[in-house]
Amino acid sequence: MEKGDFAEVHALWMQINGFAIRSIDDSKEGVLRFIKRNPTTSIVAEADGRIVGSILCGHDGRQGCFYHVCVAEGYRKHGIGKAMATTCMRRLQEEGINKISLVAFKDNALGNAFWHEEGWKLRQDLNVYDFILNEENITRFNK
Repeated sequence: MEKGDFAEVHALWMQINGFAIRSIDDSKEGVLRFIKRNPTTSIVAEADGRIVGSILCGHDGRQGCFYHVCVAEGYRKHGIGKAMATTCMRRLQEEGINKISLVAFKDNALGNAFWHEEGWKLRQDLNVYDFILNEENITRFNK
């Protein structure tokens, strides 16, 4: 994935029913920073001259994570998602990463069935807290 892909990838995200963007900074600038930090692991899939799938994939030096895994509706169940995931996993291995997680949405039955069938394990022990980094919240936190 390159910075020039953002508009088309963002449009793809917006086509996915129920796709909620919230796991990273999804502004154009935020995604470009993410790609800059993860130049080899964030990828797109192309067909018929357009982007039909994407995975934002990054790591912190210890563990990788898939964000925003999506395939355009008309291209699902053709192996595109699996091929993208495999490519990302191989690239993470090349960078010395041997564990990966996935940010998934509970209301995505098709996606969750896919990951489960492929042997990914749903964690029951994960509590997630969100905190918005703005001046007001940081000041209140610091009191």
